[in-house]
Amino acid sequence: MSTGVEEILRVEGGQVLATLIRMTRDFELAEDAVQDAAIEALDRWADDLPANPGAWLTTVAKRKALDRIRKESRRVDKETEAVRLLDQGAATDDGGDDRLRLLFTCCHPALAPDAQVALTLRTIGGLTTPEIARAFLVSEPTMGQRISRAKKKIKVAAIPYRVPADQELPERLDAVLAVLYVIYTTGHHAPIGSARGRVDLEDEAIRLGRLLALLMPDEPEAHGLLGLMLATSARRPGRMAPDGSLVLLEDQDRTTWDADLVAEATAEVNSAMQARRVGSYSLQAAVALEHSSAPRYGATDWTRIADLYGLLATVDDSPIVAVNRSVALAKADGPAAGLAVLGGVNGVDGWHLYWAAKASFLEELGHGQDAIEALDLALDCPMNDDDRALLEDRRYRLAEPERR
Repeated sequence: MSTGVEEILRVEGGQVLATLIRMTRDFELAEDAVQDAAIEALDRWADDLPANPGAWLTTVAKRKALDRIRKESRRVDKETEAVRLLDQGAATDDGGDDRLRLLFTCCHPALAPDAQVALTLRTIGGLTTPEIARAFLVSEPTMGQRISRAKKKIKVAAIPYRVPADQELPERLDAVLAVLYVIYTTGHHAPIGSARGRVDLEDEAIRLGRLLALLMPDEPEAHGLLGLMLATSARRPGRMAPDGSLVLLEDQDRTTWDADLVAEATAEVNSAMQARRVGSYSLQAAVALEHSSAPRYGATDWTRIADLYGLLATVDDSPIVAVNRSVALAKADGPAAGLAVLGGVNGVDGWHLYWAAKASFLEELGHGQDAIEALDLALDCPMNDDDRALLEDRRYRLAEPERR
């Protein structure tokens, strides 16, 4: 099968699955039907790609679902279920967005937060169980059980497949934003394989973020998250070199960045920052916009970015925020200032970017051997292939004088 067909199946599969779940109200049945349709597509699309692959997959998956019902149900039940599948599917096909409905279903408060993220990545994102397990740094059986339990709970508790009523939206917002953020970051900088291996997830998160901002126009954090995603994705064209390797921010050709996305992000961030209490996503968006608005790397306002991270630490005191703040302070006030902040950060020994930041500060301070040791610790951490290549190159460059 060609890479193009694989990409079509992966991108279209999320929408098709969401549609089948709406029609059947059964995650397992829908997943099996979509998988059966994909297998048939492998055979039929080899020489003749349909004009509308998504519609083709939906039609075939619906037929596969009916076939499974007829095989697995008693005669009376199967006829009732088949009619329900067809009639309800047609009756509720009102132009609403099935993936937004599925997102709210996966983020129901009855499900644990880690199950919400995992189930969304499995259904909307189309990631395999092994991929999600590696992203969460847990075993494949553990992740498989987590996803299965979430599906079972949705079925047993009869959790509705719909966008909640207005009065229900606020209590679901935090979970939906958190899941959208994970989907986006997984697409923008994949935790395994190629850093750009799941760019379709990045685009899907933005699409859903736009819908969410329209659905909840008075929620600043919905606009904040959308602004964060837009401002970051505006830099996408400059992130990859012709040979497929990652290009660091300081080396990117800023003329390739998407000015329209920066403008859209600016409007979203301005809207979010007018709130009485500015939230985490809004502050992260303001940081991303500072980077994306600077005409050149040397013009970046690192003091402003460090101040924004200081504000962010008051609402999110996570080690990741502290590490990012250390980098901004190092740029604004020198590497010693960044290293001082890192000295107070705990719980990130297994995060490669912590050690990479420390290595940078040590190198700038002239402690080459200590920087090499920090890079060795970074390389012992899990990361995607592109990050590993960058760190290996840095270590080789630092160790080069020793080989002479």
